[in-house]
Amino acid sequence: MKLWDCFSTALQALLRNKLRSILTMLGIMIGVAAVIAVLSLGRAQTAVVEQAFATLGSNLIYVTPRQLGMAGLGAQTTLTLEDAQAIARHATFVERVAPSAQTYAQVVAGGESLSNMIIAGVTPEAEVVDNYVVAWGTFITDSDYRGKSRAAVLGSEVAKTLFGEMDPIGQSIRIGGRQFQVIGVLESRGMGFGLEDMRVYIPLSTFYTTLAASQVGSRGDSVNTISVQAKSSDVLESARQEIIDILRDLHNIREGESNDFRVISVASVAEQLTQVLGIIQLVLAGIAGISLLVGGIGIMNIMLVSVTERIREIGLRKAVGAKRRDILVQFLIEAATLGLCGGAVGVGLGWIIVKIMSVVATKAGFPFTATVPIYAIALAAGVSIFIGLISGLYPAVRAARLDPIESLRHE
Repeated sequence: MKLWDCFSTALQALLRNKLRSILTMLGIMIGVAAVIAVLSLGRAQTAVVEQAFATLGSNLIYVTPRQLGMAGLGAQTTLTLEDAQAIARHATFVERVAPSAQTYAQVVAGGESLSNMIIAGVTPEAEVVDNYVVAWGTFITDSDYRGKSRAAVLGSEVAKTLFGEMDPIGQSIRIGGRQFQVIGVLESRGMGFGLEDMRVYIPLSTFYTTLAASQVGSRGDSVNTISVQAKSSDVLESARQEIIDILRDLHNIREGESNDFRVISVASVAEQLTQVLGIIQLVLAGIAGISLLVGGIGIMNIMLVSVTERIREIGLRKAVGAKRRDILVQFLIEAATLGLCGGAVGVGLGWIIVKIMSVVATKAGFPFTATVPIYAIALAAGVSIFIGLISGLYPAVRAARLDPIESLRHE
C-alpha cells in the first residue's frame, strides 16, 4: 500500500468524526500556542533588556554605596566627590568619571507642578559617560559647572508634563522653591533603568549650594553614584579592580574588611539578567509543555477508541491482503495528522496571543515588536508530529497485531 493511500485513508477516518478529531487536537493546540507565546514574549523581553543596556554602554561601571536605596536615595552614602576625583586621577584604565548626587524636590513651571521629583546633580562628563542624548538645547557645560549656574536639563517626560507642546528651552522653573532656567531636554530612554525620563538634571556644584547643603559630610561632598567609563570593554575588569583598590585605600579599609561600596559593571549585570530571563523562559516553556503531554495522552486515548471501533474494518483489510505494516502506518499517520493539525492551529493561536500582548504593552508604555521566531515554529511543528507519532504508536501496534479472523467475528 502506497504512503499516499495510507494518508488519504487516515484523513478520511479523521473527517468521519470531525468533532472528536477537533477536541482531540485541542490539547496539542493549547500546548503549542502556550509554547509559541512564551518563546516569542521571552525573546522580545530579552531584546528589550539588551537594547536598554546597550544605551548605557558596554564599558560602563557604577560605583555605589554598599547599602543603596531606591533610585540611589534613602541610604547613608559612603562616597564623596573626592573619591570620584581620585579615580579620575589614578585609574589608568579609566577614560571618564561622572559623579552624581540626588534628592527629591517639587518642580513647578507656570500652573503645572510635579511633587517628589528626582533632582540629579551631575557634571558635564555625565553626557558622555551615561550616554545622555540631548533632543533640544544643550547639556550642562563646564561653564555651568564652574559658575554654579541655575541651569536645568529636563527628562523627556518631565518636559512633556510641565510644558506640553511648548518649547521649554529658556523657560523658568522652580526646583525646591529656587528658580532655574531650562537649557535642554533629553531624548526618551524609556521607563527602564533609573527612570531617567522622570528626572531633572542640574550642575553638581549648584546642587550642593542650593538643594543639598546637608550632604556635605566629614569626608567632603557626598555623592550617590559614581559612573565610570572604562577605556574599552576589554579592560573592564582591570578598571573595576583599579577602582576597588583606590577606594579601599582612600576609605582606610584594612585587609579582610568588607568594602563600604560596590563596583558593578553594566556588562556583568546584563549577562546575569539575560541568564535569569533565559531560565525563567525555560521554566515557563516547560510548564506550557505539560499541555502538550496532556494533548498526547488525549491522542493516544482517541486512537485506542478508534482501534476498538474499527476492528472489523481492520480484519477486512487484512483479509484482502493488507499487511501489518500497512495497518501500522495508517494509524500512525492518523495520529501524526492529529498532532500536526493541532500544532498548525496552535502556531496561529500563539501568534494572535503575542500580537494582543504587543498591543497591550504598547498602550501601557512598554512597546515591543510582535514576532514569532522561525525556530519556534519549526520546534512546535516537530514536537507536534513527534507527540502524535509517540501517542499513536501503541494503538497502531495493537491494531496491526489484531488477528483477521477474530476481527471479522467481532460485533
